[in-house]
Order: sequence, then C-alpha cells, then structure tokens
Amino acid sequence: MDGFPLLSAIVFAPALGALLLLFVPGTNLRLIKQIALIAVLASFVLSLRLIGYDTGGAEFQFREDLPWIEAFGMRYSMGVDGLAVVLVLLTTLLSVVAIVYSFEPIKTKVKAYYITMLLLMVGMLGVFVSLDLFLFYVFWEVSLFPMYFVIGIWGGPRRIYATVKFVVYTLVGSLLMLVAILAVVIAHGNETGTVTFSYEALRGFAYADSLQALAFIAFFLAFAIKVPMFPLHTWLPDAHVEAPTAGSIILAGVLLKLGGFGFLRYNLPLLPDASVTFAPIIIGLSVVAILYGALVSMVQPDLKKLIAYSSVSHMGFVMLGAFVFNQQGLQGSIYQMLSHGVTTGALFLLVGILYEQTHDREIAHMGGLNARLPAYAAMFGLFTFASIGLPGLSGFIGEFLVILGTFQYNGLVAGATMVVVVFSAVYMLWMLQRVFFTVPSDWMRQHWSRLRDMSRGEWWALAPLIVLVVVMGVYPGPILELISAPVERIVEAVNGAGMTGLGPLW
Repeated sequence: MDGFPLLSAIVFAPALGALLLLFVPGTNLRLIKQIALIAVLASFVLSLRLIGYDTGGAEFQFREDLPWIEAFGMRYSMGVDGLAVVLVLLTTLLSVVAIVYSFEPIKTKVKAYYITMLLLMVGMLGVFVSLDLFLFYVFWEVSLFPMYFVIGIWGGPRRIYATVKFVVYTLVGSLLMLVAILAVVIAHGNETGTVTFSYEALRGFAYADSLQALAFIAFFLAFAIKVPMFPLHTWLPDAHVEAPTAGSIILAGVLLKLGGFGFLRYNLPLLPDASVTFAPIIIGLSVVAILYGALVSMVQPDLKKLIAYSSVSHMGFVMLGAFVFNQQGLQGSIYQMLSHGVTTGALFLLVGILYEQTHDREIAHMGGLNARLPAYAAMFGLFTFASIGLPGLSGFIGEFLVILGTFQYNGLVAGATMVVVVFSAVYMLWMLQRVFFTVPSDWMRQHWSRLRDMSRGEWWALAPLIVLVVVMGVYPGPILELISAPVERIVEAVNGAGMTGLGPLW
C-alpha cells in the first residue's frame, strides 16, 4: 500500500463518527446531528477523489493490501474499478441525503439512530471495495444488522414482523454465500496448493462443472434475495412500508444494489460457465419480475408500498440486462441500478415528507395536493417521470440500453419487456393523478390547513438528487465511460466460457 489509504478512509470515516457519538450525551441533540453529518460528509468528500479513476489504467486502483489472517490466506485487500467507483459515490451521496433528512423526523433514541446509520454505511461501502472474498463477506454481514435495528426500533407498527422477515431471508442467503465462498477457495487451494481468498486469484480458475453449478446457485440465492428477484422478493414491501423514511432511502438506493453488484462482480466473472447455463432461467424470472412488479403496483392502496413494488419491476431490468451478456445490456443494467437509487430514493423521501404531516399514505385519502403544495407536487412529478423513463431524465438511459441489449439476445423477450414499460407509465401516472390532480377527499380536507410545502431542510436533502436525475439523463457519457471496462471484462469472461455453459453436471 502506497500513500494515503483513501478507501479505508472512505469506509471507516462513518465508523469514526459512530465512535465519537458514544461519548456524546444523548441529550445534546445538536452535537449528535453535527457529528453524524460531518462523518458522512467526510466520506462523501473523500469519495469524490475516486472520480480521478484512470479508465485506461489498471483494472483495480487506489489499492490497499495488508496481511490479515495469513494462516487462512485472508488479506485486508481493497481496490475499485469503474463499477465500484459509481456505486461508492451513490452510497456516500445517498447517505448524506438520509442523514440530512433525518434531522427533523427522528425524535426518539436519536444518538442510537445515528450510530446505527453510520455503521450501516460502513458495511455497504466495504462490500463495494473489498477484493478479498472473506473481507467482502464480513462487510456484507455488517450491512445486515444495522438495517435490522433501523426498521425494528424506528419503524412502523408492524416493524417487528418486517425485521424478522428481512433478517430470516437475508441471513439464509448470506450463509449459503459463505458456503459457496469456502467451496471455491478450497477447490482452488486443492488444485494450486495455495489457500487464498483473493478475488483476482480465484477469478478465471477452471472449477469443475458440478462445483460451478452448486456455487452459482448458492451465490444466486444470496444475491437474488438482496436484489430482490421474483419470487424471493416478499420481504421487500414489508420492510419498506415499516422502515423510517431514511431507512427506505438507503434500502432502495443502496442495499438492493448489493445484490446486483454481487452478480456482476462474483457470479459472472467467477463462474462464467454456470452463468451461461442458468441465464435463460434468470432472464425468464427477470421478465416475470418486471411484469409482476408493474401489475401489483397498479392495485396498491398505499403510496409507499406502490413504490416498493415498483422496485421489484425496476430491478428486474437490472437482472435482465446483466444476463443477456452483451455490452449494451450490461451497461444498461449498471446504469439502471444508479438511476433507480436516485429516483426511488427521492420518491421515498417525498412520501416521507407528506407522511410526517398527515401520518397517512393511503392514496384514496389524497387528492388536490397540487393546489396546496405546488413545489412538492412539481418535485414528485419530476421523479415520477424519471422513474417511468422519460427521455432527458436518468431512467431513460438504463431502460433503453437494457432493451437494446435484450433485442440482440431475443426479439420476443425485448418486445415483452417494452410492453411492460407502458404498464409502468400507467401505474405511476395514475398514482400522480389521484394524489395531486383530483378533488381532495373528505379526509384530506380535514388536514388541508396543516399542510405546508417543502422546508429548507427538505430542499437541501432533495437538491443533489434533483441535479443527478437531470445530469444523468442528458449527459450519461462519464458514467458509461467509467463502467465500460468492467462491462468488457464480464463479456470477455462469459465469451471465454465458449457461451456453451456447463456440460453434464454429475
């Protein structure tokens, strides 16, 4: 390791903030909020240095590699490629948004809340920068339990049910992933005589067909639960509905991306033959998820649950683009992850603003809010149009590239996917009409005088997302350039497998 350990500073700056909060009296709310904000801002500012990633240089840059548990071949190894860079930047930005928004609505156990949110940030960032599979697993687990407490302590009335369901699903997937990691490490060690958890050493090794198949399934279940893919998605709507607003922002904006990142970083490059074999099944499940999420969203009475089910549909595009195995599809998959993090995070933030005033999310209780909250309505409309893929906003680029890549794979699959894009416009625009442009309900009239438009703090929280959703829509070039090299390596790895998949497994 040469020079300043930038990645460690990015990952552990929030941990330092959490440590400092332990020594602050719980009654000093102002100081608690200031320390939490400084910690996430420090991580965000440091992460901006990653924009200097040289797309023509080494695959992994800003490297850190130190001895850790040498007896078992484990090292403290970190590095980022273009894929990790964009996801780290998304994580640090959304963490700032979540902390800033939390200043007003969080009233109980404030110190514990900010400590938990900061530790959650450590786990998420560590996942993206780890180049040692055991280190990756440790950070993956670190990201699980803080969200459990965020939902379980500061969530809604059914928070215990939602947290137990969330932990059971994700913990089972995590344990299967650990088994898969140990299996590929042992197989590599038996063949080479060297035990290592290094991602770079394990990638490209010719694993036996049966091992590839079983390891792929184990990794798949862990990452598919996190995405979440149909039919492993049922924990997501409950978690979103019960989570506090900042928890929903992080859950939709970053935690779901851990699953997509896992597929792109581990399943495809480590196990390319199995990826080719199972691709038709995953593509089929992705198309089902896109359609299912759209249809179920249409009938949701709860505003937050509607957006949660829309995530199932949007993340289906991510998986579809990843497994068509061409450059346009993979670029669209990554771009869709980023866009979904921005647009859905913003929509959850906006729903939270309204909920804090009315303590209700029933769409039937809304109506006429455009007249009372014009600025709020304009922002909700902006991110709604971004979510349905309006050209000029971020959602269009990812969906367009995924559909373009899918056409190269199969025209019928692409045609079915394009039909679902129409459904997404239907349920989102119908929701927008009922909430903002109909006659106010009797229930809403009772709360009419108490409604206020967006506050200064809410504008500050939303401002970076407004900028991003427009910039990503009109100028995607820098992001596409950053992710082009990782995409090419994935395509090469799969093509290197001969695009034939596995032979007989047993």
